[in-house]
Amino acid sequence: MSERKINPMLKTGLELGPILGFFAAYLWLKDRIFTIGGTEYEGFIVVTAGFIPVFLLAMGLLWWLTGHLSKMQVVTAVLIVVFGGMSVWFNDPRFFKMKPTIIYVLFGGVLMAGLLRGQSWLQYVMEGVMPLTDQGWMILTRRLAAFFFGLAIANELVWRLMSEEAWVYFKTFGLTAAIFLFFMGQGRLFRDHGTQTDDNG
Repeated sequence: MSERKINPMLKTGLELGPILGFFAAYLWLKDRIFTIGGTEYEGFIVVTAGFIPVFLLAMGLLWWLTGHLSKMQVVTAVLIVVFGGMSVWFNDPRFFKMKPTIIYVLFGGVLMAGLLRGQSWLQYVMEGVMPLTDQGWMILTRRLAAFFFGLAIANELVWRLMSEEAWVYFKTFGLTAAIFLFFMGQGRLFRDHGTQTDDNG
């Protein structure tokens, strides 16, 4: 089933809205303690508990409107439920903070597994988005796999060595900016290995 087109602003809102909502709610509730069922929960745990259904609702709406979710979105949703749920269940924020590490190691590992088989599984997922030669896809896949492993290491260093608030800023803005800058930095690759033809020529 092909993906249905929707307003790009709506699509972006559904993808980024829950993350920005988590950030805003954390800043509002970070210093508060909530007693629920006789157990004390820090604001971070309460915000995490609220983020899970909000994220799933946004992904559900995105799927309903477009008829499509990427494999990356599905895996991310599963890991949010598992690790976010563990943080809430055990009243321990470390599980949720480890989630980006697991996601990036998993994605990097999958790309590496394809490379070891002489294949670019990134090409299989994104070929319709970025027209590249086979060689270009292999180069981009190697770079992206290394980049994902780098993000995993960065996430571990930030949440283990810095404050919780610093990690929230890093998770909300730092990781997103890093991914944006990574693809912006691939301009020469896209230029040298692009397959689009000039229709005006």
